[in-house]
Amino acid sequence: MPPPACEPAAQVVPAPAVVSPPTAARTEHYALRPGDRSPLFYERYDPGRPGAPAVALCDGIGCDGYVWRYLIRALAPRARLVHGHYPGHGRSPRPRDGARLAIADLADDVAALLDDADIDRATLVGHSMGVQVALETYRRHPDRVAALVLVCGAPGSPLRTFRGTSAAARVLPVLRAAAGAAPRAIGGVWRAFTPTRAALWLAARIEINGALIDPDDFRPYLDGLARVDPNLFLALLTEANRHSALDVLPRVAVPALVVAGDRDGFTPASLSRRMAADIPRAELVVVEGGSHTAPLERPHQVERAVIDFLTRRVWRAGAARGDRPSPSHSPSPPS
Repeated sequence: MPPPACEPAAQVVPAPAVVSPPTAARTEHYALRPGDRSPLFYERYDPGRPGAPAVALCDGIGCDGYVWRYLIRALAPRARLVHGHYPGHGRSPRPRDGARLAIADLADDVAALLDDADIDRATLVGHSMGVQVALETYRRHPDRVAALVLVCGAPGSPLRTFRGTSAAARVLPVLRAAAGAAPRAIGGVWRAFTPTRAALWLAARIEINGALIDPDDFRPYLDGLARVDPNLFLALLTEANRHSALDVLPRVAVPALVVAGDRDGFTPASLSRRMAADIPRAELVVVEGGSHTAPLERPHQVERAVIDFLTRRVWRAGAARGDRPSPSHSPSPPS
């Protein structure tokens, strides 16, 4: 039997030391989305060990990897990592079919990236909306998922609990209508304000823990978000709020770790506690002082929790033994 759910994380982790930056080789690739065949950018880290387990990182909305900065350093010497950019995020262009932005579509994208990387099964590590993507991938492609690590997220409808109220869900249709009616004006304001010091100051006041986070770790999020089309962002946010994987939780039959920040106002820790209780044999780590960006605020605590969990319950158990060695791939985007 696994150890009981524990909090805070310091009590959960007997933990190996976190390794310095990876010697793993980083390569860049493009896969094709199922259906509309749009290019999907992804990066890979390979430690060069045959049979190394696989891990796929699932971002939050508007993100292109900023939150994984420290976790990648810790995992890359130990596992093959795959990290993709959602359509219209980072280096992935807008989808050819703009209607294919449901969480189910993003889950199918994860499976497509694993196919392109010749990985049979991987641990899915999701942050924020990536928690929904990871759970939906498990629903739709359970044979591809070796384990789940669910970080600062909810199983569905995140706007209904944002800062303890459903007000954000009620405002979203108004924002979508405004962005649709004046896309140039809204886009100009979005691109001008999002990557500024004022936006950083505002985030530190209402969401992230400004006393713990290094501003240089958070700025890449604001820079990346500024490059995302606001209409695409709001469409994806609408899909995330429509989605629910609550029914999946009691059917999860792979090892699962839930990581929460006790100061997370976007997806409150109460949701994580409930999610961990609903997943059979799940473990729970609550990061003291952690907000929605806990992996950047308490990086060593999160790294140790994740590595300890994977070592005990996934890698030693051989849950990733079906993974195949990875051939080389072209870094050029497919046409």
